Amino acid sequence: MKSIKYIYSSLFFLAAGLMTAQAQDKKPEEKTVVNEEIEVVRPYKPILAEAVKLRRSPNLDDVKTYKAKLNYSITDRKLELNSDIQKLQAQALAEEKASILVNNYVKGAFGSLSTLLGEAYFNTGKDEGLQLGGYIKHFSQEGKLNKQNSSNQQLSVFGRSILEENTVSGRINLERNGTYFYGIDNANPALNPDPQKQAFSLIELEGELVKNFTEDEDALSYAVKANGYLWNDKFSAKESYLSLNGYLNKRISSFNLGLAASTEFGNTKDALTSVGNNLLRLNPYIRLQVKGAKVTAGINFVQEFGAYSSSKLFPSVTADFTLVPDYLQVFGEVKGDVNRNSMKSFTDENPWLNSNILVKNTVEKLSISAGIKGTGGPGFGYKARFYMKQFDDMPLFINNFDDFNKFDVIYDFGKTKLTGLEGEISIQVSDALKWTGKLNIDDWKPASETYSWFKPGLKVNSNFVYTYNKKLSFNAGVVIQDDVKAKVNVQQPINPLQYLIPNPGIESIVTVKGFVDLGVGADYRINNKFSVFAKANNILNSNYSRYLYYQVNGFNIFGGLTYSF
Repeated sequence: MKSIKYIYSSLFFLAAGLMTAQAQDKKPEEKTVVNEEIEVVRPYKPILAEAVKLRRSPNLDDVKTYKAKLNYSITDRKLELNSDIQKLQAQALAEEKASILVNNYVKGAFGSLSTLLGEAYFNTGKDEGLQLGGYIKHFSQEGKLNKQNSSNQQLSVFGRSILEENTVSGRINLERNGTYFYGIDNANPALNPDPQKQAFSLIELEGELVKNFTEDEDALSYAVKANGYLWNDKFSAKESYLSLNGYLNKRISSFNLGLAASTEFGNTKDALTSVGNNLLRLNPYIRLQVKGAKVTAGINFVQEFGAYSSSKLFPSVTADFTLVPDYLQVFGEVKGDVNRNSMKSFTDENPWLNSNILVKNTVEKLSISAGIKGTGGPGFGYKARFYMKQFDDMPLFINNFDDFNKFDVIYDFGKTKLTGLEGEISIQVSDALKWTGKLNIDDWKPASETYSWFKPGLKVNSNFVYTYNKKLSFNAGVVIQDDVKAKVNVQQPINPLQYLIPNPGIESIVTVKGFVDLGVGADYRINNKFSVFAKANNILNSNYSRYLYYQVNGFNIFGGLTYSF
């Protein structure tokens, strides 16, 4: 058996060796010719799966170019060379419907405390170059106290014309204010059984001529303004006034050279007094105005003549620097002036004055102020100012000894100092919501008097407007004032000098408490012509007094209708 295995193995290795030797022999290549006939049964159609047909990237070289067959026709034509710029012919647009302007309105209202309101405004139209108009108003109320009545009537006619080089404007005002001396001392309520009536009448005229603005750097600008009035009360007081103001300004590149001048003529008469206090002011200045800065430096010369005669010279310097455009500006001012006092200005502030009031001017010896202003983004604006002022002959109100509900005017003999801080803010969240506020903090240092009578140390004013939709809107306002001091003489002054040099031995100091006065209103537009409104005043129903013995009206509400055309 083993012998057979050896024989097979030997034959296998022998055959392998012969084949190897034969493979190493190189034979010449032979060409093979196929002469067989192949019969095709059907054409070959390779079938591929759908996934195999997809290519990961397109073959960009496989692009077939399409060539369109074009037909050419040549036309003989003369070549025109025209290098001029042709005018572009504007295409006429369809006429827009002219907007209907509402220039006039009539308003009427009534409410509690016998409130009666009538108001009307008229204007010629939409021509900005020529404006003529008029305004008329009546407002009256009757409070809960005896003869706590007040009324106000106004009539004004105005006009303005914009000419080629100048603008001319003017107005005529007629005004009447009526009230009673209804002041009540709560400790002695029977002291004023039959309050006297008081009424003030005013006729005022004003005219102005102004040079229109021009871009010419060397332009000469000017303005002239005249104002005059006749005033009187129900008793014997009368006052006449005339003022003329003008200025010239010459621009020379970044500089402005100018002169402002004014004159004031006034005469006040009463049964026992007649005072003429007149002023002449001259204010030459030079102004530098460059990008981000404006500085004005000059002097203010004031001449008093009439019942009082004096000459005074004050500095007049203002500066304004822009640190961050539209966001932050720094400003400052140093000035002085003579403030002309008058019966009209006194009664505008306090209508319950006594007869035969002494009228004299107040000298503002030095006024220094500095602050910042700007915006904090769309809808936000602010201003903050610090100021220091010094006055000679500061006017103050005190109650008369014989008629406790009438006020005399005294002058703080010496130098009165005022240090204060003023802040303003305006926030408009959207077209529908706007809020504004103003704060004044004053520190008065009287010269000879114990206090600066009826001068508050804190005063806040704020207004709020909210538009709910196109038809309905709301508004609100608040006034806050802290305590003030009032002076009452407990004995008859021996002579008029005690009004100039106070005698604390015969004085009684009364505190007039502060107050918060809140009012709200609403307007509803029915259509383009009619709207209704309502307003509520003194919502907290505070029986506060601005002046001693004179309470304001309590809570009152009124409403009415407005017609626009």
